[in-house]
Amino acid sequence: MAPILPPVLWSALLAAPVSGHDAVWTDADPGRLLRADASAWDRAPAATWGPAPYRTGFRALWSAAGLHLRFDAEDDDPWFTMSERDAPIWEEEVVEIFLDPVGDGRYVEVEVNPAGVVCDLRRLGPGESGSDEIPVPAGVMDRGFDVAGLEVSVGVSADVSVADSTADSVGGWTATAFLPWRGLGLDAAPEPGTTMAFNVFRIKRPGGPEAPADGAVFAAWSPTGSPSFHAPEAFRPLRLRPAPDPSSPK
Repeated sequence: MAPILPPVLWSALLAAPVSGHDAVWTDADPGRLLRADASAWDRAPAATWGPAPYRTGFRALWSAAGLHLRFDAEDDDPWFTMSERDAPIWEEEVVEIFLDPVGDGRYVEVEVNPAGVVCDLRRLGPGESGSDEIPVPAGVMDRGFDVAGLEVSVGVSADVSVADSTADSVGGWTATAFLPWRGLGLDAAPEPGTTMAFNVFRIKRPGGPEAPADGAVFAAWSPTGSPSFHAPEAFRPLRLRPAPDPSSPK
């Protein structure tokens, strides 16, 4: 949802602007991608943001079936208490993506916590009713929305470094997700070269379930310039890169 960032907390609002990110075509086995098999993700460039020791890495691949996402979250003590789908897990610890697949402003939000619990929502457009068929103002998130066919996997590891250098690896958790195109409101796979507006986020609460507000970190990859993650003007293009030409020299 839309966390309010107390001014005493670190946030990526102060980070340098970003221009966009590439999702690379893949024909890797979907099961390997969901299991975060390293070789299946080798071709996906990583975006990294957030403060040490809670840096986050994000990668994206795409196929005819859908969009494959991976978050690597450095974290020495991930936690959760909520275990049901669509619980308000943003009140604890999550990674998140906001994605506008159609380009009409009705973006999809998908959150995952360290236990693999999902909260998925969709921003409503003008005059649109939510899943409960009650008309609501534009911009409200429809909490009854589900990404049909969504698959998620989470693993905890002692080696989840997202550093760009040779820094020692640290512990953390990795979340992978598969979002079918149809579940995102598309009738078929988009064409190579298509761009989709998006942003990705991380919420870390070092105070644990006893004091979740203490030292909380709200980190946006593309700085929002506001105390909310819900800032479509900060979205950047996710570029769907075509499959490499097999005849090109390597």
